[in-house]
Amino acid sequence: MSKTGKRRVLIAGGTGIIGRAAAQMMATQGWDVVALSRRAPGFKTDARYVSVDLTDAKQCQERIGDLGAFSHIVYTALHEKPTIVKGWTEADQIQTNLAMLTNLVEAVEKTSPDLEHINLMQGAKAYGVHLGNSRMMPAKESHPRFMPPNFYYNQEDWLRQKQASARWAWTVLRPPAICSAAVNTPLNLTLLIGVFCAVSRELGIPLRFPGGEAAIYEVCDADIVARAVLWAATAPSARNQIFNIANGDHFQWPYIWPLFAEIFDMPHALPHAISLAQVMPDKAAVWDRIVEKHGLQPNSFQPLVPSWDFGDFALRYGRPPNPTLMSTVKIRQAGFHDCIDTEQMFTEQLRALQAQKVLPA
Repeated sequence: MSKTGKRRVLIAGGTGIIGRAAAQMMATQGWDVVALSRRAPGFKTDARYVSVDLTDAKQCQERIGDLGAFSHIVYTALHEKPTIVKGWTEADQIQTNLAMLTNLVEAVEKTSPDLEHINLMQGAKAYGVHLGNSRMMPAKESHPRFMPPNFYYNQEDWLRQKQASARWAWTVLRPPAICSAAVNTPLNLTLLIGVFCAVSRELGIPLRFPGGEAAIYEVCDADIVARAVLWAATAPSARNQIFNIANGDHFQWPYIWPLFAEIFDMPHALPHAISLAQVMPDKAAVWDRIVEKHGLQPNSFQPLVPSWDFGDFALRYGRPPNPTLMSTVKIRQAGFHDCIDTEQMFTEQLRALQAQKVLPA
């Protein structure tokens, strides 16, 4: 608790797609929120932001030690390599992510004897989707693990072992691909799609779905994850549990692509499977032209969408049309029921990015 009597939460990865949503959600609900990140937030927020490099154990001890006691930790920090998809199975990426969690929790425990809860974020890679399409669908929290290496497993095992002699509880949330109207977050599907639409329109070509064959898919709104974080922080049914979480509906990419054409007021054409990683990196000059023509915020092309490889992965380019689905029955039975229609989510987020002058209307 803070001196004001509010619950006090430390959010790691506070400028990330989930961290910033959770920080704002909890701050508006009356929590005393301190968010950690290596860079300052480039957006309005009611949370306090502090610069900390979680890979530096000494810095964590010093700077987190100066922040006082916390009742909760929300861990959304993530170390990604420049080759994002390839890096998911590389040993140094896995060790770095484990070290970051370890450094944070050990620093907080020294100053927070009344720590109550730690929320750890995972995702669909817990079900091996990055290794190939599992036939165990929908994926359930009770399913056995898949072939390592996988830093989710390393972090979870360490947290379970640490908690065995602690008073606090933990919760793991597993959303699939996250969507948001946030900028400067490397794995934001909404922004990736929006930039692809804008570039296609500027080049005078119709919008074509560039991914693989139609497969049943699902995503998760960052705000729904944030509300789940808020729920799990105090719900007895969430203690020491793992939960899948998603929007609650399913879709096939080719059949919602006309919606994006409508939002960007451009013609739509039949799908054409192309690798975004091959055709998009050289479009920086096109993007600069778009920014100038429409008076957009001066966001550079590469930082805006740092990984078109992730786009290929999410849109299933070159992959078989097997479904990628996660059961959300467990979290609903535990008491969390929030959901949103995915087409509504994409519409709201893309319109918000247009209103913010991140994307052209």
